[in-house]
Amino acid sequence: MLRTPLVLAAAAALLIAATPAQAATTGDVRNPGFESGLTGWSESGSRSAGFTEAGGYTGGYQLTHYAATAYRITTSQPVTGLKRGTYTLSLRVRSGGNQPSAYVGLNSCGSAEERAAIPRTGAEWVRLAVTVKVTGGRCTIVLHSDAAAGQWTNFDDVTFAPTATAPGTPLAITGADVSHVTKNEDHGAVYRTAAGQRRDPFRLLADNGVNAIRLKVWVNPADGYNDREDVLAEARRAKAAGQQLLIDFHYSDAWADPGKQNKPAAWAALSFAELKQAVYDHTYQVLHDLRAQGTPAAMAQVGNEINGGMLWPDGRWDNWDGLAALLTAGSTAVTAASPGTKVVLHLAEGGNNGGHRWWFDQATARNVPFDVIAVSHYVYWHGSLGALQANLMDLAARYGKPVMVAETAYGFTTAENDHEPNIFTAALATAGGYPATPRGQSDALRDILTVVAGVPNALGVYYWEPTWTAADGAGWDPADPTSGDGWENQALFDYDGRALPALSVFKKF
Repeated sequence: MLRTPLVLAAAAALLIAATPAQAATTGDVRNPGFESGLTGWSESGSRSAGFTEAGGYTGGYQLTHYAATAYRITTSQPVTGLKRGTYTLSLRVRSGGNQPSAYVGLNSCGSAEERAAIPRTGAEWVRLAVTVKVTGGRCTIVLHSDAAAGQWTNFDDVTFAPTATAPGTPLAITGADVSHVTKNEDHGAVYRTAAGQRRDPFRLLADNGVNAIRLKVWVNPADGYNDREDVLAEARRAKAAGQQLLIDFHYSDAWADPGKQNKPAAWAALSFAELKQAVYDHTYQVLHDLRAQGTPAAMAQVGNEINGGMLWPDGRWDNWDGLAALLTAGSTAVTAASPGTKVVLHLAEGGNNGGHRWWFDQATARNVPFDVIAVSHYVYWHGSLGALQANLMDLAARYGKPVMVAETAYGFTTAENDHEPNIFTAALATAGGYPATPRGQSDALRDILTVVAGVPNALGVYYWEPTWTAADGAGWDPADPTSGDGWENQALFDYDGRALPALSVFKKF
């Protein structure tokens, strides 16, 4: 819960003095839910800032880190009697966030220390997971807070087990959608390291831990970008940088999202049977050509943010039989053209569990074939990280499919760098809960990666358009060369083209 100086006295009254830690045996965590105070745990630093109190994710109590003045505290427990192997720490946390340093970790395991930063969650609990290789028969669980006055974190339900029984980390995918990069470069954009060295953007992203690239495909865009040829060229660059591919079919000549799913002009007059064939042929051709040039897609989205369906009106949400037929045509084409490519179905509003259940219930009832569930989640639009994690956990369990975040982003400033008004504003920064600063952007990205890493059967996260910096002529509208960039303040490069601190966050996952 949110803690303030007004409740410090009450919290102190609930304080249970720390007792010396007693090593657990045979790999067990002692007192994992803090139901017996701090028995089994030890504390160092500002010991009065660590106490158990009523509450918790389950049971009757939780561990709290909090003080009315700045504090630094570590609560820890060694786990012994461990066989060699890979183990995962799993626990529930909630936090007001913004601490200088707050994390859960594993050290003294015979290998490098592993940590997960504690995200900003507010009143909602989230699952964190940290995986480590144990070689010395023991490992120490660490719960750490270096916090300013009034900042707080709650902990509960600590488990430590062989990774085979506790999946969820590490993330297989730390990705980025760079669909706009060719157009940007053709209009003068350059990308530099934080130190100012000019680099190829694909290799620069790869050097910072981005191991997967997402590319959108339009059918006949007015400006010639994001069509099949552009995607093939970008795929070659991704392969050269060692990155796998996610291909995002919009089935449109321009943007497709929950608010618009317009047919390509060439498909507008087709009968429904012809429309299904067009979906099949377009999907097949792009993926076939990618495979033929030696850059096969690891995954392919059949539609983009299709909460309301696609190819309106034939595949609108209120014509589910039509939508299912179109989705099946696309999915079948994926498998035929590139048998190793996984089929992804992608919705926006990553915290909307009710809406997502309804949608996937409709799809599965009609036997639409797919392999992966993807969501978009922008915290300033789509709700809390707790809601995102709860939705992903439910979808993975309910439908038996891997899950991932296909789009997310956050701003590092509210200042403009061209004539197009930015989408991310001061009001959205307030809604998102992180300051519009380079540190705020880093924390927002770190937190969503951390929360997704805590989801069993989660694949990972793609950041949307980190390379879309403002370049005159490279605007958002393919039919209007005078359009500008409303996204440059959410890129991972500053207004001089230098990499921002958030870019290096991917390395930690």
